[in-house]
Amino acid sequence: MAAVLMRFVPCSLGPAVAPRSLSFSSSAAVRAVSLSTTKPLPERVKIVEVGPRDGLQNEKTIVPAEVKIRLIDMLSEAGLPVIEATSFVSPKWVPQMADQEEVMRGIHRKPGVNYPVLTPNLKGYRAAVTAGAKEVAIFGAASELFSKKNINCSVEESLQRFEEVMKAATQEGIPVRGYVSCVLGCPYEGKVSPVKVAEVAKRLYSMGCYEISLGDTIGVGTPGGMAEMLEAVKKEVPVHALAVHCHDTYGQALANILVALQSGVSVVDSSVAGLGGCPYAQGASGNVATEDVVYMLNGLGIHTGVNLPKLMDAGSYICRSLNRRTSSKVAQATCKL
Repeated sequence: MAAVLMRFVPCSLGPAVAPRSLSFSSSAAVRAVSLSTTKPLPERVKIVEVGPRDGLQNEKTIVPAEVKIRLIDMLSEAGLPVIEATSFVSPKWVPQMADQEEVMRGIHRKPGVNYPVLTPNLKGYRAAVTAGAKEVAIFGAASELFSKKNINCSVEESLQRFEEVMKAATQEGIPVRGYVSCVLGCPYEGKVSPVKVAEVAKRLYSMGCYEISLGDTIGVGTPGGMAEMLEAVKKEVPVHALAVHCHDTYGQALANILVALQSGVSVVDSSVAGLGGCPYAQGASGNVATEDVVYMLNGLGIHTGVNLPKLMDAGSYICRSLNRRTSSKVAQATCKL
């Protein structure tokens, strides 16, 4: 069946993503949602830069620690308030993050900038704190199959693991951010119920996560789906505690972010140069480019505190290091001017 469907989807996405994705934008699958353009937008948006971790974790060639350190330092100088530095996962599963301790020791921490790290369990949390982490993040999913592929346990089992991390973090005064993956679609299950997303987000918030990042992991979401999902989640979690994390596989990320802003969300995850992907979501492209998000927010008169030219310098640096072209439309256009 997949081979037949792929004839109608002539693109580079793997069969796990492409066939199912056609249903995500179906008018029959998502009820009509009114998207008003007159809703007030936030005056300020916090950008959470995930490039050094989420952006690089899927790179096949190991990126030297000194390159990661230099990238993080450049992002700090660009004025980004939050930079996710690395993850304390097993090198067996994510070899790219094996240098997490060296990276944490090497970065120059700028006052006022937070450098959270991802921790899958209590062991990862302990290692992160020992390495100097002052904030951590935990990650769950709204999809059972994705959870089993990603962290080898059910959604409920993952939440139980996180209870241990939350207890230790609370005792030690370490803030914890929570991620929910596959909020607008799963490569294995297809469409994900907004109610399920709301349930997982509520659990993480109730545990003590100060902020919940809602991730369109495979980038299949549309503005209608984003509005419907946020409508459900906001019934369980205060909007000031929500963030959006959009991949740009289908070119919908900026539109989805705008809908989130109109819904009251004021925290946006993004990745410099549009780096990223997911080792457990075949065909998922990179995160929305931070340069493109900042450019859009500047045009809307929304303050971010980010220096766009310096941000683009950081993007150019990492793209040269990876020997690849930037995925940022803003950077591409500027190079042609």
